[in-house]
Amino acid sequence: MMLAGGIVAPQLLSAGNGAVSGSSKRIGLQLYSLRDLVKDEGIQAVLEAASKMGYTNLETAGYDNGKIYGMAPAEFKKRCNDLGMKCTSAHLGQEFTKEKEAEVMSWWDQAIAAHNELGVKYMVQPWMPVNDKTTLDDLKMYCDYFNTVGYKTAAASIAFGYHNHAFEFRKIGDQLIYDFLLDNVSPNHVFFQMDVYWVKEGGADPVAYLKARPRQFKTIHIKDDMEIGASGKIDFKPIFDQMNANRVKDWYVEVEEYTNNDPVESCQQSFDFLNKADYVK
Repeated sequence: MMLAGGIVAPQLLSAGNGAVSGSSKRIGLQLYSLRDLVKDEGIQAVLEAASKMGYTNLETAGYDNGKIYGMAPAEFKKRCNDLGMKCTSAHLGQEFTKEKEAEVMSWWDQAIAAHNELGVKYMVQPWMPVNDKTTLDDLKMYCDYFNTVGYKTAAASIAFGYHNHAFEFRKIGDQLIYDFLLDNVSPNHVFFQMDVYWVKEGGADPVAYLKARPRQFKTIHIKDDMEIGASGKIDFKPIFDQMNANRVKDWYVEVEEYTNNDPVESCQQSFDFLNKADYVK
């Protein structure tokens, strides 16, 4: 993921109480989109900016040692709620080896307790290690690992998921990695968060996957080269039409690169594009 510096629009970082867009749409934001502002301005300014842009549904990318962006989960939840937003999902994860299983599972126990306090519906691992030496046995080990984590989160009424990039659309032998993962997890305990941009970059069709496996995709990342809709490479209408048919309610904008090196402007443009689109319900 490319990191880019941000030029902050001061008017978007002023204090405010709740979203000002007047939109009735629940447009979500993955806070990784504003990662440089978290570092430079602090999380409170970032939350105020997201609220002022009109976002109401947040996904975090800032968990460490029981804290959410450096604060107690209940405090972070209150700050979101005070600005008219809800934190519904979280990105976090651990690399797994059988030798470190006890350590990894202890890490998840603490993380689940923290995110239960935060009140999220979803906990999503956004990566897994895959290289030229990865075997199908390695993938199966990760599927079993994800199943175990999913059982743990389910006890806290949180769904556990996996977020794709493009490498999952490579093959190991005659097996497409993504299909192998989909086929070898428990659909009752592991869902998939589809990143539509990375599916396209991997040479696959997000709509076809949504149609074929409606039960396995609970949340979606709406993503483009930069701002949503700016590249013209992705036709978002059929994606949203199928999401609506599948009754997918939770989805999140993710912006990783910025046309003018300004993450606030890019996230605002992305919100405005989706807010104006009649296919976004």
